[in-house]
Amino acid sequence: MDLTRQKAECLALLFLMAVCVKSDFVEPPEPVTSQRSLAETQTRLPCHYQLEEGEKVVQVTWHKELKDGNKDQIITAHFTDGHKEFGRYAGRVRFESVDPMQNSALLIPRTEESDEGSYTCHISTFPNGNFERRIRLTVWILPISSLEPVVLVEGEPFRMVASCRAVGRPAPRLSWDTDLPGKSQERTSEGGSVSSYYSLHPLRSMNGKKLDCLVSHSALEQPRRIPNRLVVQYPPDTTITTSPAHLYVGLGNAELLCESGGNPKPQRFAWTRKDGSLPDGVSVIGGKILFGRPLRMNDSGVYECVVNNTVGVGRTEFVLAVTEKSFFSADLLGDSLFLIIIGAAAGGLVLVLVTVILVVNRHHRHRNRKLETELSEKKEEINNLSRQASFRRLNSVSSDPRLPADDYALLRVDSRMKNSEMSLERPIYKDDQSTHDGKWVPQSVELDELGRPVIWPDGRESLRVGETDGEKEERRRRVESYVKSSNMSLAQQDDGIGLREPDLGHLRQGGSPHQGRWTPSQSAAEGHEDDEDSSSYQISEALSNHFYLSKGVLRPRPHSNAILLQPRGQII
Repeated sequence: MDLTRQKAECLALLFLMAVCVKSDFVEPPEPVTSQRSLAETQTRLPCHYQLEEGEKVVQVTWHKELKDGNKDQIITAHFTDGHKEFGRYAGRVRFESVDPMQNSALLIPRTEESDEGSYTCHISTFPNGNFERRIRLTVWILPISSLEPVVLVEGEPFRMVASCRAVGRPAPRLSWDTDLPGKSQERTSEGGSVSSYYSLHPLRSMNGKKLDCLVSHSALEQPRRIPNRLVVQYPPDTTITTSPAHLYVGLGNAELLCESGGNPKPQRFAWTRKDGSLPDGVSVIGGKILFGRPLRMNDSGVYECVVNNTVGVGRTEFVLAVTEKSFFSADLLGDSLFLIIIGAAAGGLVLVLVTVILVVNRHHRHRNRKLETELSEKKEEINNLSRQASFRRLNSVSSDPRLPADDYALLRVDSRMKNSEMSLERPIYKDDQSTHDGKWVPQSVELDELGRPVIWPDGRESLRVGETDGEKEERRRRVESYVKSSNMSLAQQDDGIGLREPDLGHLRQGGSPHQGRWTPSQSAAEGHEDDEDSSSYQISEALSNHFYLSKGVLRPRPHSNAILLQPRGQII
């Protein structure tokens, strides 16, 4: 018996598993789901079964589970009898689709807090049987909040200045947004009601300060703000001013102004005079005393302004002093003098700036002119140096390749010989002749920068007195003999010796250039008499200034302006 019963239960379980496998819900996909909704809004409970081929929905029924475990039927729909609503749900619920057999979703147009609970969608099909989906609905209530401000009075003790209250499901959270130095206290009651209180010691400086209440709830994306401004009442504070600032005898339309603060704003003003009643001819308009006539000396005195509001009284005194002379002219003069001083200072500053600019400009122009002058001098110096270098090159080397080097050297030597001849033709003696070592020598001969006797360009004769034509002829003959001897020496050099560099060793080693001094040959000297020694010595002395004898060869003496050319084939 027990075995048969166990077999039956196993078969029933397998059948249910097979049925569950064949069934297919589009929504909700899970057998049990949870859903939240807000009160006073529409709630949709989904239930959509997907039919298989040959399958048909016979009936759809929605139930709600009660707290005692029973089920309360809400609405049902039959494929032939139509749909029906039950009990308190009649008129409050309906199917979403016109054909509940296709889409069985349930709509609650106006959700209430009592609608919270567990709902079951039951679908009966043929031939596969029954299928269900369970939905747990949670109903939230948006918070309802309020703020009650309190009117404060300066000087009151520490007390509550504002209260904020909110009701919602789930219970909301309250906070304060303010810079005031106070404390908050929160209380929570059943039904999702929350209250918060803010307390502080009121001061007049707190009047108008921000004290906002923030309400936070799970259904709100951001806190809800309830704006509020603190209200603190305090007595008026008063001050008295005059218009115009200086009062003098004869001034018309003078005024005394009583200005007052306070919260609430005062509306009552009272004017009194300490030493008696107000002068005649004046009128009181609110917080103003207007003198409708010119001021007098007896208008001076102590005036008092008394101001009242709902909190307290404020009073202040002012001593009115009417002078005999107007200070307006003095003030105007003082202002004018101040303006004049400012203008003079500004003008002086501008003048200094202009002067500085002119001095700097002049300095720069002078410097530029100096630089231009120096640049011009440098350019002229460079040009002169270039010119001198060009002259030296022209005088040093012949640029004509058609002239042979040997011929050019002979021309240079011949030119120097002619210059020497011209120098010898015009000796200048400052004193009479004298003898030295048996030979006569001139006492003094004027030489040029090259060491040659001076040649006078004006054709003057020698200063020697008593020179006859025979003596001149004799001197000319001696010069010709010297030139002939020089040409013979040059001819010998052309035959094989050639022109060689002057021997400058004695100059480098500190020797005297006269050590190798050239002297006329003995053959030429033997043909002259004793009376002719003086003329020979003159010729010898002149030639020795320009030539010297080295190893039997007559060589020109080195000179700073002399240029020596090497013969062809000789390497320097």
